[in-house]
Amino acid sequence: MKLSSKKEKIARLFDQFAENSNQWIGRSNTYYRYLTKLVKHLVPDPRRVVEFGSGSGEMLAALAPKKGLGIDISSGMVELAKKRYGGFEFRAGDAEEPDIAEKFDTVLMVNLIGLLEDVYTSLKKAHGVLSERGRIVIIYYNHLWEPVLRLAAALNLRAPVPYENWLPLAEVENLLNLTGFQVVRSGRRMLCPKFIPFISWFLNTCIAPLPFIQRLCLIEYVVARPLKADVMSREKELSCTVVIPTKNEKGNIRDAIKRTPDMGKHTELIFVDGNSTDGTVEEIQLVISENPDRDIKFIPQGDGRGKADAVRKGFKIAGGDVLMILDSDLTMPPEDLPKYFQLIAEGKAEFINGCRLVYPMEKQAMRTLNKIANHFFGMAFSWLLEQRIRDTLCGTKVLMRDDYLKIAENRDYFGDFDPFGDFDLLFGAARLNLKIVDLPIRYKERTYGEIKIERFRHGILLAEMCLFGLRKLKCY
Repeated sequence: MKLSSKKEKIARLFDQFAENSNQWIGRSNTYYRYLTKLVKHLVPDPRRVVEFGSGSGEMLAALAPKKGLGIDISSGMVELAKKRYGGFEFRAGDAEEPDIAEKFDTVLMVNLIGLLEDVYTSLKKAHGVLSERGRIVIIYYNHLWEPVLRLAAALNLRAPVPYENWLPLAEVENLLNLTGFQVVRSGRRMLCPKFIPFISWFLNTCIAPLPFIQRLCLIEYVVARPLKADVMSREKELSCTVVIPTKNEKGNIRDAIKRTPDMGKHTELIFVDGNSTDGTVEEIQLVISENPDRDIKFIPQGDGRGKADAVRKGFKIAGGDVLMILDSDLTMPPEDLPKYFQLIAEGKAEFINGCRLVYPMEKQAMRTLNKIANHFFGMAFSWLLEQRIRDTLCGTKVLMRDDYLKIAENRDYFGDFDPFGDFDLLFGAARLNLKIVDLPIRYKERTYGEIKIERFRHGILLAEMCLFGLRKLKCY
């Protein structure tokens, strides 16, 4: 491994650091404990992980991946990591020229980009070792903290580092875009890196996540996914399932079937009925018998209640590669569903959320108070999920079946708290770092049946969900 003089200087310094690594980490124990918690939060599914700049191996070991590889420029650090964490592989190597033939699900860079001579080249190499559905996770210091950290090094409170790029978060995101990545989420954490009884916990857990305040935080992070340069649509390769929850929607059943286009190589429609009393079930069964050429299924919701339960039951028996939810009131035109399918097939998004708040609505489509509440919750959830979401309660949501199964596997993290199902899916998608995209729709008036949203009771429930999301996604 041939290194430039600057890199050799860094390698020698970290060789010396390896001899006293416990001492240096101990001086910043609060910081490293928080950093470890953040890394575990950002990598919820650590199957195959490679860490560039792995140091003495603590972060890789904390993730406990099924396959873990650490690359570090310091041979002293590599030897120390091998002694401490023999269950993983550690190699001496340059993050700008890694000799890796395998593919990994996660590339992790913790406090590394400031030490790189060529961040662009390192990101290009990282792109090459990521699997198609992989993620790169980059964590570094907020450039606003440069004077404080330099002073800490001068006072021997922090390990001395000879060379650092103090890159603002926007510059890191720009370099990711230039090297073939799409940013999924980004954010900032930690206001107080030193332990002060109660105060450090209060600042880091309760104050640091707040809007505007978070710009002053010490830690910055970005999660991004690789994009293929030769992306081709897979529309003809993928099948599709449209789940349609119903309750007293008899007058909309025929149009739901007639107006839903065929998509991909096969389209399946699944009606899940929540104990209708207006003849909806009989109408569904009649229309199924009249359309033998279409793949239409019906299942009763039984003892289950709410849209969330209905959607889960539909998704459980779904056979399509792409899963869709279509509200049976048809206020979202079924004719628009191919747009969602195409975005998923082209890889431009991994979770598509319909948005009713862009185009003008028909007069009675949404009441004024509902519209105000939807704007508010859209802003709140954009902040919570660290991705732009304008309309959290639009019933149309689309994702790959494989991704839904991962959300279902991780449901215990949030619990069964959501009668609508929208937040269960949004929280789960954000937790797995899926790329969430809003797609505007033209929202129509209901032509049959009654609105099932109770504005004030459900509004209170939505506020409770925001607080729940704050605790699970921000205050950890």
